[in-house]
Amino acid sequence: MKMSRLSEIESNLPLWDMNVPYPGLESPEFELDIQATIQAVEELVALFDGHHISRQEKVALDRAVLETFEHILGQYNIIYDKVHTMRVYIESFVHTDSRYELAQTILSAFRLSLSQLSLLRTRLDGWIASLDLESLLEQSAVARDHAFILRKVQEQTVHQTSVAKETIDSKMSQRGKAISTSSWETIASQLTVKVVVDGEEREMTMSDVRKLAYHPDRDLRRRAYEAELAAWEQRAVLLAATLNSIKGKQILLAKERGWDSPLEDVLAKNNIDQQTLDALMTALHESFSDFQRYLQAKARLLGLPVLAWYDLNAPVAENAQSWPYARAKKFIIEQFGTYSSKMAMLAQRAFQEGWIDARPRAGKIDVSYCSHFRNDESRILVNYKPTFYEVTILAHELGHAYHNLNLAQRTALQRETPRTLAETSSTFCQTVVQMGGLKQASIQEQLTILDASLQFTTLAIVESTTWFLFEKAMCEKRERGELSVETLKQLMLDSQQQCYGDGLDTDARHPYVWAAWPHQYWYSFYNFQYAFGTLFALGLYRRYQGYPEAFKICYDDLLASTGMDDAAELAARFDIDIRSADFWRLSLDMIRGNIDRFETAVAQLAQDKLSMDGT
Repeated sequence: MKMSRLSEIESNLPLWDMNVPYPGLESPEFELDIQATIQAVEELVALFDGHHISRQEKVALDRAVLETFEHILGQYNIIYDKVHTMRVYIESFVHTDSRYELAQTILSAFRLSLSQLSLLRTRLDGWIASLDLESLLEQSAVARDHAFILRKVQEQTVHQTSVAKETIDSKMSQRGKAISTSSWETIASQLTVKVVVDGEEREMTMSDVRKLAYHPDRDLRRRAYEAELAAWEQRAVLLAATLNSIKGKQILLAKERGWDSPLEDVLAKNNIDQQTLDALMTALHESFSDFQRYLQAKARLLGLPVLAWYDLNAPVAENAQSWPYARAKKFIIEQFGTYSSKMAMLAQRAFQEGWIDARPRAGKIDVSYCSHFRNDESRILVNYKPTFYEVTILAHELGHAYHNLNLAQRTALQRETPRTLAETSSTFCQTVVQMGGLKQASIQEQLTILDASLQFTTLAIVESTTWFLFEKAMCEKRERGELSVETLKQLMLDSQQQCYGDGLDTDARHPYVWAAWPHQYWYSFYNFQYAFGTLFALGLYRRYQGYPEAFKICYDDLLASTGMDDAAELAARFDIDIRSADFWRLSLDMIRGNIDRFETAVAQLAQDKLSMDGT
C-alpha cells in the first residue's frame, strides 16, 4: 500500500464527539458542572465526617446505623458516577492531544477530587469492616444487592494499615500515579521519529512509525523499527527512573499492607487465587512451542530464515485486501448481528453517536482502549490502520462497550469488574468477527485472517506472559535496589527468550518494550489478565458453539455480574473449572487449531507455487 493512499484513508477516520455532554472545556456548561461535581465530592467528605465513616473497632448495628449505611452507599455510588464521567471527558482531550494545556491543567486540578474520592473509599471499606455483616445482610436489601462487594471488603481490610497511614498512602499514590502516568503519556504522545520513506526523510509520530510494521517492504519495516528503538533509547533514563519509582512504591505499599508481593495483592483484587494463576501459567508455558510453530510458518511464508521483531505484523499476502474503516464498520455490524441484534445495535450506536476516535495524529497516545463513559455509553480510542488485524482490534474494543452496556443496570460499586474478567466480552466479540471473516474465504484471505487472529493471540498469550515474567523479575530485583536501563533491557530480552524461543531472531527483538508499553506505568501486574481473558472468552465461545441458544440466555447475565462474584463462581455457571489447567488447555486447543490451519495453508501455497513453477 502506498503511503499516499494510507494518508488518504486516515484523513477520513472519525474523531470523538467532544460536544457530548458539554460543548467543550471552555463552555459555561462544563465549568458549571465541574464545579458542581467538585462540590458534591466535598459534601460527601462532610457526610462521611459527620457520620464518622472510617475504620473502627466495632459498630453496633441499630436502625440509625442501618439508615446511615444505605444513605452513604447510595451517595457514594451517585457521586462516583459523576466524577467518573467528568474524568473520562477531560481525559478524552488529553489522550487525543497531550499538548492541549488547558485540558492538562483541568485534569491536574481535578485529580484532587479523584484523590478525595479514593480516600473516601478507603474510609468506607474500613467502616464496613467494623459492621456485623451477617446482621447487615439480613436487615438491608441494599446490603444484599452488594453482598459480594461487602464480603470482599471485610476480607481485604485486614490488609489496611491505620486510617492516617492509608490516607497518606492514598494521597501519595494518587499524586505519584498522576505524575508517572502524565510523564509517560506526554513522552509517548509527543515522541517523533525520523524515518526515510520513498527516499525522503520524514518526521513521524510514534503511532505512524508503528504503522509501518504492517508495510510489505521489509527494509522499510526494519528502518522504522530501528528508528523506534533509537527514540526510546533517548528517553530511556527518564522512563527507567519513573518505572523504578512506581514499582518501588508498589512493593513498599504491598509490604506495609501485609502482602508478600504486589502480585499477591493483584490476585486478590482480580478475584482469583494462586491456584488459578498456576493452572493458567502451566498451560501457557506448554503452548509456547505451538506459537513458535506459527512464527516459523510465517517466516517460511515470507521467505525468511527466522522472523525479526519487525516482521511480526508483516502482511502475509502480496495482494492482501485493504480494510478501510467504512468496510470494517459494515463488517463488524454484520458479524455482531450473527450473534444477536442487541450486539449489532450496540456497534451501530457506537459508530453513529461518535463514541470512537480512530484517527492517528500528533499528540494522541498510541494505545487502544474502551472506557465506560456514562449510563450505557462508552468511549473507544484506537489508531486505525486498514488491515484485518485492526478490524479485530476495533471489534475487541466494541466488545468492551458491549460489556459496559450489560453493566449499565448496576451501581458503581457493582460495576467494579476485575481485569481478569474485563477482557471476556472484548475477546468474545473479536472471535465472532474472526470466525465470520474465515467463512468462504480463499486460501490467501484465510492466511490474512488467520494471521490477524494469531497476531492477537500471540500478543495476548506470548507477549503478555513476557510482560508478566519481566515484571515479576523486575519487582524481585527492585526490592534490592534501583534498576538501570541496561538491567531493564536485559530482563526484557530474557523474558522474550523464555516465551518466543526459536520463533524470533535473538538479534532483532525489542529490549524497550518496558518503555513503550503504558500498562507498566498505569497498573501493577496488568499482563496475565490478557491471557486469562482471552482463554476464558475462548472457553465460553466453545460453549456457545455447542449450545448457542442456551448460552445466550446466560451470557449477558454473566457480563452484568462480573463485579458481583468471583471468577471461579461465575465460570462454574458454564461448568468451567478455572483452577484446572485442563480448561486452559482446551481453550488453547482452539488457537492450536488456527495454527494448524495456518501451517496447512502455508504448505498449500508452497505446493501451488512449485506446481506453477513446474509448468
